[in-house]
Amino acid sequence: MNRARALAGLSTLLLLVTASAARAQTAAPVADPANTAWILAATALVLFMTLPGLALFYAGLVRAKNALSVMMHCVAIACLASVVWLLGGYSLAFSGTHPLIGDLAKFGLPGVRGSVVGTLPETVFFAFQMTFAIITPALIVGAYVERIKFGAVLMFSGLWLLLVYAPVCHWVWGGGWLAGLHVMDYAGGLVVHATAGIASLVAVAMLGPRDIFPKDVHPPHNPGMTMMGAGMLWVGWYGFNAGSALAADASAGGALVATHMSAATAGLVWAIIEKLRFGRSSMIGAVTGVVAGLATVTPASGFVGPIGGVILGAVASVVCFHAVDIVKHRFKLDDSLDVFAVHGVGGILGTLLVAGLATTQLGGTGYAEGMGPASQFGVQAIGVAAVCAWSAVASAAILLLCKFTVGLRASPEAIEDGLDMSSHGERAYQN
Repeated sequence: MNRARALAGLSTLLLLVTASAARAQTAAPVADPANTAWILAATALVLFMTLPGLALFYAGLVRAKNALSVMMHCVAIACLASVVWLLGGYSLAFSGTHPLIGDLAKFGLPGVRGSVVGTLPETVFFAFQMTFAIITPALIVGAYVERIKFGAVLMFSGLWLLLVYAPVCHWVWGGGWLAGLHVMDYAGGLVVHATAGIASLVAVAMLGPRDIFPKDVHPPHNPGMTMMGAGMLWVGWYGFNAGSALAADASAGGALVATHMSAATAGLVWAIIEKLRFGRSSMIGAVTGVVAGLATVTPASGFVGPIGGVILGAVASVVCFHAVDIVKHRFKLDDSLDVFAVHGVGGILGTLLVAGLATTQLGGTGYAEGMGPASQFGVQAIGVAAVCAWSAVASAAILLLCKFTVGLRASPEAIEDGLDMSSHGERAYQN
C-alpha cells in the first residue's frame, strides 16, 4: 500500500514538472528590465545628437543669415522622420523575410504593446531605431545648406528614408541579404554614414555650388556654437554605439570605450595635421577630427578593442582630412560642411578596417564561424559597393523628382537675403 502511494506521488510530481516545463517553453518572452532601462537612456542620447547637437554643430558653421534655417531643417526632419518611421519605415526595415526589403506587417505598430524584440519591449526597440532614422537624413543637411528650398528638404528626406535608409537597414540589421553574408556593421557605418555620405555627394552635384564657392567661402559665423554641438554629438554617440548592443552588457561597455578612444585620438591627430600644414591648430579642425573618429569607429565599435579604436581614430583623421581637400578642390564639389568627406569616407573606412581590427589579437571579438580577416574584408567590400551604389541611384532619382515638382534650389534673391528670413520669416540673431 505504501509502495503504491509512493508511486502515485512520484507520478504526480513528474506530471507537475512536465507541465511546468511545457509552460516555460511556450511562455511569451519577457523583457529584461536592465536592458530596457539602458536602451531607453540610449534612445534619448541618440535623439540628443540631432536635437540640439547636430543642429548647433551645423548652424555654427554657416553664415549668420542661414543659421536658423539649418536648425529648422534638423527640427523638421526629426518630426517628419518620426511619422514616416511609424507609417512604413520601421516595417520595411524590420519585418518580413525577403532579403531586399521588409513588408508592411508592422505598419503603425499593430498589437505591439506586448511584443518583445530580443530582451526589449518592441516599443523601446522601435523608438531606439527611430532615432537612427532621424539623424541619418539630418546628416545630409550639412551638404546642401544655404541654397536649398525648404520644401525640397522635406520631400527629399521623407522619400529618402523610405527608399534608401529603410532598405539598407533591412539588408544589414533586419535579416536581409548582407546580414546573411555576415557583414559587420555594429552601429551604422553602412546603414547611416555611407548612405548619407553618398547621398550628399549626389545632392551637391545636382544642386550646384553656393555663389561664394570656392573662392569666397566665409568662415564659420560661430565656432563656439559648433564646439558645443560637437560636444553633444560626442556624448550622444555613447548611446548611438554602445546602445547598439541592445543590452546593458560587456559588448556595450566595449563599444563605448572604443568609441571614446577613436574620437579622442582623431581630435589630436587632426590638430597635429593642421599644425604641420598651416602652422596652427584650430578648434573647428579639432572637433571635425573628433566627429571623423566617431563616424569611423561606428561600424566597428562593438567588434574591436580599445587599441582598435585608437587605430581607427588616427587613420580617420589622416584620410578624412585629405578627403575634405579632394572633394572641394579637386572635384570642385561644394559639400558645404564636409558630410561626405567626414561621415561618408569615415563610415566606409571603418566598415573596411573592421575586417582586420576585429581580430582577437588586438582585443576584438573575432569573426563568425568560417570567416577570417580576408574573407570578412571581401564581405565588407561587397557591402560598401552595394550600399553606395543603391544610395547614389535612388538619391538621384528622388532629387530629380523634387526638382520637377517642388524645385531644388532657392532663388538668387532668397539666397542673397539668407534662408532664415526668406524661407522662415525669422532670424537667428536680431540686429
